[in-house]
Amino acid sequence: MYFLIAGTALFFITHLYSSLRSRAAGRDIRVRMGFVPYMGLYSLLAGLGFVLMVWGYGLARPSAVIYTPPGWGVHVTMALMLPALILLLAAYGPYGYIKQKLKHPMLLGILLWSFAHLLANGELNSLILFGSFFAYAVIVLMVTRGRVVAVKKPGIIGDLYAVIVGALLYFVFVKHLHELMIGLPVMVSP
Repeated sequence: MYFLIAGTALFFITHLYSSLRSRAAGRDIRVRMGFVPYMGLYSLLAGLGFVLMVWGYGLARPSAVIYTPPGWGVHVTMALMLPALILLLAAYGPYGYIKQKLKHPMLLGILLWSFAHLLANGELNSLILFGSFFAYAVIVLMVTRGRVVAVKKPGIIGDLYAVIVGALLYFVFVKHLHELMIGLPVMVSP
C-alpha cells in the first residue's frame, strides 16, 4: 500500500502544481527554468509517481473492502467507459466540436473513468487510486473553468476521430486489453 500512496502523492502533487502554478510574468517557473528543463523534471517526477502508483496498486491486491459496490455499478461502469474514452481522445485528436464545447474533455473523461470505477470497486486500493483521479479532475475543473481555450475553427474530423477510435479502443479494452494490462477481466455481471 505504501508504494500506491507514495506514487499517487508524487503523481498528483506534480500535476496539481503544474495546473495551479503561477503563470504571471516573472513568476512562471517554467519560463524561469526553461521549457526543456522544467518539462524534463516534471516528466521524471510524474512518470516515477505513475510507475509507483500502478505497481503499488497491483501489490495492494487483495485489499480491504471499504464498501460494497451496488450490483448495477458494473453495468453503469461499462456504459460510462465509452464516453470517457471518447472524451480522452477528443482532447488529443484534431480540434473538433466536442473539444470546443467542453473545453476540458480530458478532465471530463478522467472524471467519468474514475467515477465509473468507483461504482464497480469498493476496495481500499481502488478507492485511493480512482478517488485520487476523481478529486484531481474536480479540483482542476473548478480552478480552470474560467480559462479561455485558444479559438480555432472546429472540424467534424476531430469528432469522428474521437468517436470511431474511442469506440474501437473501448471494444479492444473490453475484449483483451483490460485483462492484459490490469490483470483482471472486465466483468459484465456482478
